[in-house]
Amino acid sequence: MCGRTTPRQAVATAGRCPTLWLVRTHELVLARIERDLSAGRLTVGGRLPAERTLAAELGVSRASVREAIRVLEAMGIIRTNVGSGPDAGAVVIDNPAAGMTSGIRLHVASHHVPVGDVVQLRVLLETWSVARVADLVRTAGTDGVTPPDLVGASEVLGLMDESSVTIQEFHRLDAAFHGSLVALSGNVLVAAVMAGLRGAIHDYVLTGSLRLPDWPATAARLRAEHRGILAAVEGGAPGEAAERVRAHIEGFYREAELDGATSATANDGNRPAG
Repeated sequence: MCGRTTPRQAVATAGRCPTLWLVRTHELVLARIERDLSAGRLTVGGRLPAERTLAAELGVSRASVREAIRVLEAMGIIRTNVGSGPDAGAVVIDNPAAGMTSGIRLHVASHHVPVGDVVQLRVLLETWSVARVADLVRTAGTDGVTPPDLVGASEVLGLMDESSVTIQEFHRLDAAFHGSLVALSGNVLVAAVMAGLRGAIHDYVLTGSLRLPDWPATAARLRAEHRGILAAVEGGAPGEAAERVRAHIEGFYREAELDGATSATANDGNRPAG
């Protein structure tokens, strides 16, 4: 039969059930690596066993091991290097946003996930994040609460003020500013999801900016809004910070009319930002 089986039975029946071989055996490799990560046998910076070793230990083909490694690399769990030197092989990394970015980007491109839905999720996560950081500022020094370091966010805003900044560079700095505030919330998963969301629609954002009739005026307004967001966070005002972020994000996407936008080329974004 070619129904549900254990991984070992999947290997035994592979000749009769080729589809089962392709799906079940690479999942066996994934399950083994997940167990090793959970148990601490594999850690960030550690190297996966050689392809031949994994195949022999699990009784699967090397093609199944390669398939599992491709899946793990797409998910941002490992990085692979070809060759035979000390850096060759598959190394465990920590980049959870990688898989989210590529997955969301493909779903947006297929029109299965509207850009507007991505924007709404961004608003939900980022308003929570800045409110959390502002609250940390407000309660700093009580019950062992350490004040968040907002110097990095302030420095990014300084870079955005430079006259030589192109539209593309402006949006990269914009992502860095928002990302730094989200990271300060202390929630690793929220930071990873946010990075994935922004990465997935970066080209659409750039396209929307290029269509605006007066980008310098928009850039000046966005800079002022960034300053207002940072001031609210620094002042320990969670509600104000959240509302400023909401208005900032929704206002830009509304002005740029991003739903249904096609992505821009990289060279298009090299015009000055203001």
